[in-house]
Amino acid sequence: MNEMQQPTRFEGSDSYVATADLRVAVNAAVQLARPLLVKGEPGTGKTVLAREVADALGMPLIEWHVKSTTKAQHGLYEYDAVARLRDGQLGDERVRDISNYIRRGKLWEAFTAPEQAVLLIDEIDKADIEFPNDLLLELDRMEFFVYETGETVRAKHRPIVIITSNNEKELPDAFLRRCFFHYIRFPDPETMAAIVEVHFPKLKQEMLRAALNAFFEIREVPGLKKKPSTSELLDWLKLLLIEDIPPEALKVTDEKDLIPPLYGALLKNEQDVHLFERLAFLARREGRA
Repeated sequence: MNEMQQPTRFEGSDSYVATADLRVAVNAAVQLARPLLVKGEPGTGKTVLAREVADALGMPLIEWHVKSTTKAQHGLYEYDAVARLRDGQLGDERVRDISNYIRRGKLWEAFTAPEQAVLLIDEIDKADIEFPNDLLLELDRMEFFVYETGETVRAKHRPIVIITSNNEKELPDAFLRRCFFHYIRFPDPETMAAIVEVHFPKLKQEMLRAALNAFFEIREVPGLKKKPSTSELLDWLKLLLIEDIPPEALKVTDEKDLIPPLYGALLKNEQDVHLFERLAFLARREGRA
């Protein structure tokens, strides 16, 4: 395997606000040649990070989105024995070469890429608990063996591996030891303002302040089942601008109406909507007392 060339350091981009600790984590993982395991609330930009790193470093991005049915073998390759049997019954000459029935996985694609690539293994915690351990050897050695053809696939260039997790289940200690870990903290108001300004550069400051105040007040409501995320804030702002909602309409602490306009972009389950309806009812009743 060729030695990894010294990459350009990741410093964020014009379209992605990367905090100092996140930039340090990305560059540390690259220097150590270890997978970067990124955790954080849904909507905090974990998946987007891989795309931004690839763009910033000028590398191709290979994405492996994990599902509950995904097995580690799927990332290496799959042998389609059924297709070969069917072709054999039809007398197809392709059956003579078993490699015609080997489907390459995302790790194979990353290992054989003509240049160093960024490999995203997205939401690894969705798969079976054994899934991470089943990838340990391949991620350590940057190679794997194809039993059907007898070949060993080795990485031409060690990919930059970014793994995301939503903490749906605990990951094995043996896997964690081999990763560089970073938890993306939820953005503070100052960082969130910078993120919003990237997406809405012409947004008036009065609207920005009102939206952020309302957003963070909603997140702090006790008993909220799902706190709105960064991506949901951006969706909400887009709708507010389309509907030309004034800043004064966003004051969710108003006794008359605690439910923000276009709340469907922020509140994603009936329990949280009912919670705000009850709070609004109590506020109105106390106002009449």
